[in-house]
Formats: sequence, structure tokens, C-alpha cells
Amino acid sequence: MPRQPQLTSRLQRFGTTIFTEMSALSLRHDAVNLGQGFPDFDAPAALTEAAQRAIGEGRNQYAPGNGIPSLRRAVAGHAARHHGLDYDPDTEVTVTTGATEAIFCTLNALCDIGDEVVLIEPFYDVHRVATSMAGAVARGVPLRAAEDGGWRLDEDDLRAATSRATRVIVINAPMNPLGKTFSLDELGAVVRVAEEVDAVILSDEVYEHLVFDGAHRSVCHVTGGMDRTVRISSAAKTFSVTGWKVGWACAPPAITDALRAAKQWTTFTSGTPFQHAVADALGWDGSYFEPMAADYLRRRDLLCEALDDIGFGVTVPDGTFFVACDIRPLGFDDDLDLCRRMPAEIGVGAIPTQVFHEDPSAHHGLVRFAFCKTDEALAEGIERLRSGLPGMARPDDR
Repeated sequence: MPRQPQLTSRLQRFGTTIFTEMSALSLRHDAVNLGQGFPDFDAPAALTEAAQRAIGEGRNQYAPGNGIPSLRRAVAGHAARHHGLDYDPDTEVTVTTGATEAIFCTLNALCDIGDEVVLIEPFYDVHRVATSMAGAVARGVPLRAAEDGGWRLDEDDLRAATSRATRVIVINAPMNPLGKTFSLDELGAVVRVAEEVDAVILSDEVYEHLVFDGAHRSVCHVTGGMDRTVRISSAAKTFSVTGWKVGWACAPPAITDALRAAKQWTTFTSGTPFQHAVADALGWDGSYFEPMAADYLRRRDLLCEALDDIGFGVTVPDGTFFVACDIRPLGFDDDLDLCRRMPAEIGVGAIPTQVFHEDPSAHHGLVRFAFCKTDEALAEGIERLRSGLPGMARPDDR
């Protein structure tokens, strides 16, 4: 018999992802799932029809490992039109199996055993697990409370988390789970600190088109940022096709060569007809992207106003389709406990944010709700929260 345990020590601490756990609880109890961030409405018909055409035209075999040329050109053209960023589609753009593969390939390509990766907390859980699977050591930098009620990144905190072992600094902009966008000053701090320790920046920008206050800001817009940044995005959130798993990474040629070396031994390639469809969609003009963002803004305001009325401490998000709420004004203190109870007791699923910190015990009290749901689902979820929360037992009652 093989020795136990079978699971490598790099993964033993993580267990089942919180999204799987909370979605399973929602399904088991027929709860409204305001937790996991997948849209529950259809993708644009023009996009799904383009995929069907590609299948019908026989585009079903292996795509080139770096992505079909038309999609790499579309990614570069999209970055130039919407963000003013110039990439060579042949040497600086790589198509991946979703943004997740781009994250894993980047960290596995760049990190040796014992290298350090700086994560801004609360982090997206994939960033933390990918760091461990690459054999690197995670260094967390919690955001501080800002005077306006939101959160801010402190440059001194960021600098204190780095060392000569720092290989990568990860930033998620706009940020899941808080819905925060970063100011140019904050992004400048990331670039300055990265330059001081000669680190690569991994910038996860999958919510680039879900920004509600001004234009999207990337670390690549800061002088010196583009020269050391892997900019990652995907079709999933922008086009409501989370199951297609079409993502991409844009980076300087030397870094691109490294991540392609890792990618060729993972999936090699995937989703050929979907790549053709996404190549078409990235060429759409503002008549798609602007109304899409406006509709999410409407959903955001609907949910935030209701949560505030119910009594949560609401910080209105600047981007993404998530809102993180303080549960303490309602008499609760443990977000993980509350989220595990809500599906069965009141029929609503949500995500606790304490699990997105290196030290979860130090960061209780914030629950993330998703508003990428139909109006009917949002209305039902709000009504269940409004009627069910008052009857739930508080810590002092248990």
C-alpha cells in the first residue's frame, strides 16, 4: 500500500475551495446562490452563434499552443482600443485555459522553490493556491481601512512584505472579493516596490470592463509597469461565459517565453471553437461593453441599497460584480459561520472573506454577495435575507 497521505503537503492546508462548498450548500438547500460569481443569464446570442458556426465549420481540432492567431490579434487590438496598451500578438500574447491557467503558468514559470510571492489581502483564492503549488512562499499584505469607508493599499506595508526573495507581486484590479479599484497612486506604489526588489507583477484584470467610476486603471498604465507585468484577463466575466475557459496573458517577450514554456506542459491548448468566437467578440465596439457595464451598475445599486436597508455595513464597490458587507452591525461576528448557516436557515448563499487571508482568524466580519444574477434571483435573495436574518441566532444567543 502507498504511504499516507496521498495529497502533497503543498495542498493539504487548502481542502475544498470555498466556492465549491458554498455552492453545494446552496444547491442542497435550494438557496438563492448569491455566492459564486457566475452570471445566471445567457451569454450574448451573437457570441454563442459564432461558436456554433466555428463548430459547424470544422474548427474542432487542436489550436496552436499559444492560441489561434486571430484571437491573439484580437486581444492585442482590444487592449490598444480600450486601454491604450500596445502588445505584439506574436511575442507578447498567449491564450490560456481561462485566467486560472494563466495564473498557474506564470507562477510555475517564474518561481523556484522558496521564492516569495506577495499577495494583497483579501486575495482571490486561486492566487494563494497557485503560489503554493509553484513551491513559493506567500506573503500577505492586508488592505487598510480608508477614510471614505473603503480600503487602501499602504506602500510601507507592501514594502515590508518584500525581500530579496520576492519574485512576484500579485494584484487583482478590479479586486475580488472587495470590488475595489486601485488609484494610480496605489498602482504606482506596486511598481516602485517591484522595481526595488526586481519582482515581476502579476496583474489579474478579469473585471476590466466592470468598472463603475471612471476608466479602468491597470498597473501597466504606470511608468515602468508594463515592462515587468503579466497582464491577465479572460472572456468569462465580460461575456458571461464562465464555462468556456478562454483567457489570455499579455507580457514582455522574455516573460511570455517563460510562461509559454510552462503552458505547453499543462493543457497545451483548449476550446478551439470558443477561441474563434471570442476573437469575434473582442472586436465589438462600445455598443456592447458600455450597456453591459451599465446594467451591472443598476444591479449593484439595487443590491447595495437593499443590503444597507437590511442593516449590513455596505461599502459600495467601484468594480467587479461583488459587494462585501460588514455583518457586525447585524449582531454577527463570524462570516464563515454565518455563510455556512444561511443556505439552510434562510435560503441564501454567500461567500465569507476571512478565508482569503493568510491568517483567517484575524479577519472576521465581511461577507461577499454577487449581483451577477437575474432581477428575479436578486429580488428573491433580498426578500429571504430581509425576512430570515432577524430570526437567526446571534453569537450571544448560542
